[in-house]
Amino acid sequence: MPRSWGRWIKFALLGVVLLCLLGRGLQLARAAIAPSNTYLVLGGSIKREIYVAEQLHQHPDRQVLISSGSAEPCIRLIFERANAPLNQTWLENCARSTFGNLFYSLPWLKQQQVQKLRLVTSGNHRQRAEPMARLLLAAHGIWMVAEPVAEDGVPGNQESGLKTALDLGRTLLWAIASQVYSPQCDAIIPLEQVDLEAWQRQDYHCEHQGNL
Repeated sequence: MPRSWGRWIKFALLGVVLLCLLGRGLQLARAAIAPSNTYLVLGGSIKREIYVAEQLHQHPDRQVLISSGSAEPCIRLIFERANAPLNQTWLENCARSTFGNLFYSLPWLKQQQVQKLRLVTSGNHRQRAEPMARLLLAAHGIWMVAEPVAEDGVPGNQESGLKTALDLGRTLLWAIASQVYSPQCDAIIPLEQVDLEAWQRQDYHCEHQGNL
């Protein structure tokens, strides 16, 4: 192949990349001014689920995805106590980390055609979760607003600079890879399908802060 051809191919690829970035930028600009009707709740404290249940009671037209939160019956009891609609909430039970929260939530968010969401976590966890979420969601044209929730005692998420740096690194890699590959979680269920009677025959525990 002549060198001039190789040069033109590089220019063409660079042009495609720039056009893609421009397209994402315009998509994000539109998403930033769009109304937000979706909550993404990162598991780690029952206080986050109490908060989003109260929000859903006030705004029943919104939808919720709770990623690896409290035990399913605990979440249902919280929503019933808050008189929040159950048919607007889904539970994702595949994630085992903050990266996993975003890894498994992204396909659902794209399926629901979410443009703008509210990320619910604790103030402590926000330091790591927010930049990770902004990076990955922006790569897919989704705008994010953080809604930290106050917690009592020691939060479940312990943070460090090294942990944040490592998670940001793999989030950056996944922001690229997820453009062509989408993982599927087979453990996403509607909250209304949680059977309290069946759970009562099992041994489960709710955080004491839930007052259940």
